[in-house]
Amino acid sequence: MDNAGIVSRRTRRPGESLVLLVLLLSALVAVAVTLGIIFSLALETWQFFQKVPVGEFLFGLKWSPQTAIRTDQVAASGSFGAVPLITGTLLISTIAMAVATPLGLASAIYLSEYAGARARALIKPLLEILAGIPTVVYGFFAALIIAPVLRAAGTGIGLQVASESALAAGLAMGIMIVPVISSLSDDMINAVPQTLRDASLGMGATRSETIRKVVLPAALPGIAGSLLLAASRAIGETMIVVMAAGMAANLTVNPLAAVTTVTVQIVALLTGDQEFDSAKTLSAFALGMLLFLVTLALNVIAQKIVKHFREQYD
Repeated sequence: MDNAGIVSRRTRRPGESLVLLVLLLSALVAVAVTLGIIFSLALETWQFFQKVPVGEFLFGLKWSPQTAIRTDQVAASGSFGAVPLITGTLLISTIAMAVATPLGLASAIYLSEYAGARARALIKPLLEILAGIPTVVYGFFAALIIAPVLRAAGTGIGLQVASESALAAGLAMGIMIVPVISSLSDDMINAVPQTLRDASLGMGATRSETIRKVVLPAALPGIAGSLLLAASRAIGETMIVVMAAGMAANLTVNPLAAVTTVTVQIVALLTGDQEFDSAKTLSAFALGMLLFLVTLALNVIAQKIVKHFREQYD
């Protein structure tokens, strides 16, 4: 074994070592950037918690970071409870995923299992065009089309719908992430070996039974990854929320009310001339760290789910 390794190193071309070195450096750059982001967030977050207690930030029910210039002014200390922001983020993301998941999976199943060559050649590029539309365009669509329609429909049945609502933002965001779920799930379904389909059909199963009991379970790890990616994009979206849901930090689970999200507040806190030693500005880094930890937790949970189903299928 050792002799084979020595021979391999001796016969290696000179350019291969350079290529391996470039690849190694590329991997190390990615690791270094990730560690740098975590370190910068952790440092500023630590400074924020020197000014605001952790319990107040994580469990506080009011978000009002507008601190006063002088200590004798009213509300000089501000309020930094992140619960309204977390609630708004989860509310809008849940609505978006509730819209995008069935649409994305249904379109992926149709394109991979039912659509002919002509239909696939027409529909798939159109779906992928949606992924290339800037989010500000979705924001305009939500503010000018979806929100007025929701208000009119709500008035017609006696419901009070805010001019900026979580439902309008969630619907627009759901439409935006449909191509993400559809494209990735389509690729995962197409990657399932045709022999599995043939074996199921050969044993008398119908086409729909084959899809439900063979194809989808086999492609489930990849589908779960597509859903996770879509959820991460929904959680991190900013422009649609600003234009369709507003910036009011309301603690509510009513989808017809105006809410805001963590990312929107980060942008608002870091816009303009800010003092980076104030609790108001430092709170943006604390929100960024919170968002990072939530996303990390989602990734860990998704990996465990994928591993469980993969072992069960094997």
